[in-house]
Amino acid sequence: MTKMSNRAMSDQMAAMVRYLRQEVPGCLAAGVVDMATGMLLSFETTESHPSEVLDLLAGATLDLFQGRTVTMIEDVFKERRGIASSEHYFQEILVNSSNLTHLFIRNNHHEDVVAVVVCPKSVNIGMLFASARRVVKEHGGA
Repeated sequence: MTKMSNRAMSDQMAAMVRYLRQEVPGCLAAGVVDMATGMLLSFETTESHPSEVLDLLAGATLDLFQGRTVTMIEDVFKERRGIASSEHYFQEILVNSSNLTHLFIRNNHHEDVVAVVVCPKSVNIGMLFASARRVVKEHGGA
């Protein structure tokens, strides 16, 4: 990738985070993680968070989607279903903590990019999925 395309990708990811914050009902925070590097590319939140928490978010997202055990599960499913693709099997993961709901969605245009959306636990899950999927599809890049 050239410097120009890296910059364009960075701007595109920042825009996607802005759209997630604006269009997902009750969104408290949104971010984008690069699975190839394990880095947080862009992040917006209603509260300030220590940088170490944000760094851990990127690592946790990487573990959720591509940790050793997850990769083994994907390989077993692919083998049983006769799938020879290198495409990742898990595309979306929903995590509920005591007060929050975290949605992780792999970008359909850039497989190494995962969008993260954080909402209150009271969020309407259907609206969360519908809004986040639409934003990622429309603003994730081609």
